[in-house]
Amino acid sequence: MARTSPILPLHREAEAALAPYGPPDASGTTIDVVQSYGELELEYASLRKHCILLDLPQRGVVQVSGRDRLEFLNRMLTQELKGLEPFRVRRTFWLNRKGRIDSDIRLIDLPHATYLEMDAHAVQRTVAGLSSFIVMEETAILDATEQLHRLALHGPTALDLFRAVAQPTTGAENSGPIVDDLADGIAACVSIAGMEIVAYREDSAGEIGLELIMPAEGAARVYQRLVEAGHDPSTHEHDPEPTRPRASTLAERIGLRPAGWHAYNIARIEAGTPIYNIDFGPESLPAETGVLTDRVSFTKGCYLGQEVVARMHARGHPKQKLVSIKFESRIDQATGLPRLPVAGTLLSTVPGAPVPSA
Repeated sequence: MARTSPILPLHREAEAALAPYGPPDASGTTIDVVQSYGELELEYASLRKHCILLDLPQRGVVQVSGRDRLEFLNRMLTQELKGLEPFRVRRTFWLNRKGRIDSDIRLIDLPHATYLEMDAHAVQRTVAGLSSFIVMEETAILDATEQLHRLALHGPTALDLFRAVAQPTTGAENSGPIVDDLADGIAACVSIAGMEIVAYREDSAGEIGLELIMPAEGAARVYQRLVEAGHDPSTHEHDPEPTRPRASTLAERIGLRPAGWHAYNIARIEAGTPIYNIDFGPESLPAETGVLTDRVSFTKGCYLGQEVVARMHARGHPKQKLVSIKFESRIDQATGLPRLPVAGTLLSTVPGAPVPSA
């Protein structure tokens, strides 16, 4: 698996710090993502106060087509898809026979096809696994990761920017809800910079989040259009809240800043949003992820791995489970700032007994 962002030349021109995401493939190739443009604090502040633009080459897309696609997928995936209407989004798992998670999926149904959006490292095994169960169904499964690229907007002004640049596509029946109606679980097709975009809402960082899928060949144009419309170059680079007259232009109101993985990662952890291959992965069972009820239906028919899921659900609790923990701050007297935990330090209960490691 090789995945190179079509926007990589722009990141290098901006001297962004890059780092590999996940393990290399068989040839030693890795997926490079932007870590930061050198001003992590300002990128985080923009996410919380304005808007950031993320490049997501680490995400992959599988395209499922054919008239039987939803019926087939409903028998395979953990979420209920019966009666699903076009332009709806479902979060779901694809499990193996042992009930472990082969991929964590955002399923986006469109009039012409269904997109399965996931971590790029899970694409090949998902395509191979699903394809092996097709017998008589009129269904085709295609790895579209190299043809479709992913961007995202996060922040309070993200939807305002999207409204300003998005244009209706040809044929209302193929475009879905209007942009103003984008809410969790809803998708729409629009045009930006002449490219057809599939957009859906997911507030994974605790602010408005818009996930965008587009042809890879036009991703750089879309990226530049968003920056052109939303970024104000006159903004003081080292002051997220500059002293100036009230914003009058669109760019001044939006305050867009291209950002990297680190700023988003801080915000999504604060929001309690786990990520596949980081917080849980291929060895995890659904009950261990902390997002069981968001991904799994307990009232639908059979699917691969269901017996394991149902058995663990009947027991009432798994042996381990991903949870978020918030610690009380301890102030460093020398600096007046909260002390940071030291890597490797043992956790202890209130009486002082150390918490055993897994």
